[in-house]
Amino acid sequence: MKFGLIPINVGVTAPEQIITTVQTAEAAGFESAWTFEHVMMPVDNKSKYPYNESGDLGVSPDTPFFDPLITLAALAAHTTTIRLGTGVNIVAQTNPLLLAKQVASLDLFCGGRLIFGAGIGWLQQEFDAMGVPFARRGARFDDYIVAMKKVWSGDIVEHESDFLSWHGFKSYPLPAQKAAMPIVIGGNAGKIFQRIAKYGDGWFIPPSAPTLMREQLVELRKVCESEGRNYDDIELTSLWDPKGGDDSLKELADLGIARAVVMGGGPDMIKLVGDKFIR
Repeated sequence: MKFGLIPINVGVTAPEQIITTVQTAEAAGFESAWTFEHVMMPVDNKSKYPYNESGDLGVSPDTPFFDPLITLAALAAHTTTIRLGTGVNIVAQTNPLLLAKQVASLDLFCGGRLIFGAGIGWLQQEFDAMGVPFARRGARFDDYIVAMKKVWSGDIVEHESDFLSWHGFKSYPLPAQKAAMPIVIGGNAGKIFQRIAKYGDGWFIPPSAPTLMREQLVELRKVCESEGRNYDDIELTSLWDPKGGDDSLKELADLGIARAVVMGGGPDMIKLVGDKFIR
């Protein structure tokens, strides 16, 4: 089992705290460190957070969200082995050509350690503030992922769609991992399984009970078969609470989860996981 830490860029007041936390995790044997992304938090949130029963993200508008890509770029200079993941970046609300350039540059700076976590987004007021339509965001996401992969291929880019008109250009440098950049798709609603099967290398699974997760994985396997995709090529990442101990970790392993990601926690938690579960 690989172990990750999330979110490293939220609720922190000083950049030095982020760097120290991830260096501590790297020394403890954590495989990866992950960011969240929101460019704003509305004072009066009108959107339902989809990953808990309350529908409340539970974050105040003045909570710091350090930019994920800039944060990971800084960490690239202060770490050597730990993988750096976006968990997840909201692809549908951004400019995909600029994002492709940023991701490629970051992957080079971190020596090919980047894991590109990608999501559709749920916060309509954020889309409004970014000047991007909230409608058809799923179709927009699909199109952007296909287009970004073309940019990373190094070939002349030709891409005409409902959302983009790209013709006759290249964008260099290419990522260190080139077109093999791992794309981990987050979410559990809508056409998520089709998206993973078509475009993803992994699934970042939102908080789920093991019984529900098992059902979801059965469905993902079926969709992979219908899309001609090898289910075993999909790397599964799930949140994990160390308080559950070995039994909860075994449950994840039995489901085929490859990476257990710890939510929050400071140096004491990092040391506990490192000493008890990693070493």
